Amino acid sequence: MKKHLKYTFLVVLLLCSTQWAQAQVIKGYVYELISSDPIWNATIKNSRTNETVNTAKNGAFNIPGKINDYLIISSAGYVTDTIFYYEDAVRRIYLNRDAKMLTIDEVIIKRLTDSRLAYEIAKAKNEGKAVDASQYQGGLRISPSRLFSKKAKEARANLALLEAEQQMRNVDRVFTTQLIASLTPLDQDEIALFRDRFRPSLDFIQTASPEALKAYISDSYQKFKK
Repeated sequence: MKKHLKYTFLVVLLLCSTQWAQAQVIKGYVYELISSDPIWNATIKNSRTNETVNTAKNGAFNIPGKINDYLIISSAGYVTDTIFYYEDAVRRIYLNRDAKMLTIDEVIIKRLTDSRLAYEIAKAKNEGKAVDASQYQGGLRISPSRLFSKKAKEARANLALLEAEQQMRNVDRVFTTQLIASLTPLDQDEIALFRDRFRPSLDFIQTASPEALKAYISDSYQKFKK
């Protein structure tokens, strides 16, 4: 009996050690935002450990790290960016050459890192607002150029897309692949479809308890099976 328990303990320890080792490496690729070409020799820095690595010719990198680490990505001729590693998955990072991006579509938005997305939201809000509050001129001042210009209209249209993407990411940080896998027998492809079809609202994620979220996933899985 003792021998059996010892064997079981060693197996569990080996599995845990393997999972721990896997969790200590962050893998990813760095691409150019518009063209999707790989960026060679980009620098990846883990802000927690200060360790750095460089990307290969295909844009790939491996760096020691773990969940909740921040990575700083930089390359000559590109805007330095930062990502928050919140889920154990291969990350695809897109760097932008020009800080003054003029056109944004849904494909581009999905490629933006969280920090870049926040920057673009702030920029769109500033470029799209038509009312200024000035402490020197007094009261509210409407700017016709901001209200009717093409740039302002595009900024307001972009803002809706940008904020929708940001909300979806905030949901996905809680509605994770790992959580769904722990509560359902779905494989990776099915989980991707499940997350897309049954992604809850941001309001629900912000107010629901862990038990309520688990109950939601279980109920949604029953619907998914049908």
